[in-house]
Amino acid sequence: MAQHAVGIRSLAVSLPSIRRNNDYYREKYPELVAQAEQKSLGRWFSLDGSTPKSEFDLEMMPYLSDPFRGTVERWVLSPNESPLMLQCRAVKDTLAAAKLSLEDVDLMLVASIWPEQIGFGDAAFLARELGLQGAAWNIDASCGSTLIALQTAYALVSAEQYHNVLVVISCSYSHFVPEDDTASWFLSDGAGAFVVNKLESHQGILGIKTIHAGALSDLIYPTIAKNIQGNLQVRMQVSKDANRLTRETAVGFLRTCCEGAINAASVTLEQIDFFIFNTPTAWFARFCTRVLGINPERTIDLYPQYANIGPVLTVVNMYHAAQLGKISENDLVLVYGFGAAGAASASVMRWGKVALGSAPIHKIESDLAVTISKDRSKAPSC
Repeated sequence: MAQHAVGIRSLAVSLPSIRRNNDYYREKYPELVAQAEQKSLGRWFSLDGSTPKSEFDLEMMPYLSDPFRGTVERWVLSPNESPLMLQCRAVKDTLAAAKLSLEDVDLMLVASIWPEQIGFGDAAFLARELGLQGAAWNIDASCGSTLIALQTAYALVSAEQYHNVLVVISCSYSHFVPEDDTASWFLSDGAGAFVVNKLESHQGILGIKTIHAGALSDLIYPTIAKNIQGNLQVRMQVSKDANRLTRETAVGFLRTCCEGAINAASVTLEQIDFFIFNTPTAWFARFCTRVLGINPERTIDLYPQYANIGPVLTVVNMYHAAQLGKISENDLVLVYGFGAAGAASASVMRWGKVALGSAPIHKIESDLAVTISKDRSKAPSC
């Protein structure tokens, strides 16, 4: 890949107001907790009576006795909040950090799981709410959307079709998985945003490897159901083959993308200073370090504090790695993510002088520092 000095200029994360721990579910759904192994989450992540066969199985095993599969906290939209509200907040924060205005943005790429308006992406709605005058369109690669949006922004800025590309990523699982479905116990809501533009001559994206995730096309699927008011709603269902599909594909996707991006960047695994993985489970970071043969200190794992926020996890992990000083300007960083019925992708970049938006929740910063030091009405408008 030709090396262009294009990459991430700023990062911001926005969280909803409800922070829920495991006691909430123990107290509200005691029978469901007791029967968890027969429900969605237990069926999704288990050994199905077999012996461990892969690195994924080995890292998952310590969590199988926990009905929450290692989830400690998750973030949930309140009735007075909407994904659009979180997106607006993240946009304003990342633009302020980059010292840019909306007038400086000539393209906005938006990826949402799932959009507020079913059948339409959020891009036009968010552009209208913000008063954006430039172009805006949607990107869809499910939980792999962040790196696909980054790759798209990189290509367009490199080709000088656009100069400042704003990427907005959001996830609102709570709107599509009811809390009495145990699958919701490891899911969160949130939004992230970042600006992509030209950087110093030696910085930015150096190599990318992206593949489709068609093998995971049947992992989850939407259905239509009525809520207690009788209104139709989309609900996310977990396939009976989700456990097998996840376990069988995890190693191949990771190796193919990470090795491909490293080769495209003309560097070696040993030269990478830090690794950012989309961490959809409590054991995923350890799984990745085991497969790649790297020291766990060379990555970050915030799953206990955030749970699974879909593609937003990639933004969250980049944000906190920079905020906590795990990565610094000119470090070589590899970022990997994947999504069912979407794409798997890895990017190698030389980290620039990335400006950070305000901490999403101030208490998180002290919580993260402690954790890492030990072991490593109507939604308001914009």
